Amino acid sequence: MKNRLSTIIATFFFVGKVPVSPGTVASLVALALWFCFPNEWYIWKAIGTIILIIVGVVTAGKIEKQKDEKDPSMVVIDEVAGMWLTMTLLPGVHFHGNVWMVISAFALFRFFDISKFPPINKLENLHGGWGIVADDLLAGIYAAVFINVVRWII
Repeated sequence: MKNRLSTIIATFFFVGKVPVSPGTVASLVALALWFCFPNEWYIWKAIGTIILIIVGVVTAGKIEKQKDEKDPSMVVIDEVAGMWLTMTLLPGVHFHGNVWMVISAFALFRFFDISKFPPINKLENLHGGWGIVADDLLAGIYAAVFINVVRWII
């Protein structure tokens, strides 16, 4: 039962099993889920981000060990946590009225996650679930910093 629950969580309810670009699909699902909750719930969404990170590290590590494979592609909880971290670091961004910022957040998060600019690529060397999740968290931070700098300049 524990392995089944870890699989459900690590694949984000089997989104990770889609045949094409599971990480991108999971990021889109995470973004859509973010906007299912009211903007007034920002603190709860931030707490949810922390929970996603913790649960993501634990379950991703279990699946990696179970599959005996470094960062299995079916594990997408890291993309969900990274996308939510991006949005957490962009307070006040609403889908209505900030649609270009939302699209930019998604595109930049995916860009940094896929390109693995240093030191993002070094984080993959961390042990267990941290090696799976940490690079996505830093990609989310990069995306949010980039957007916040542009917001500040404009």
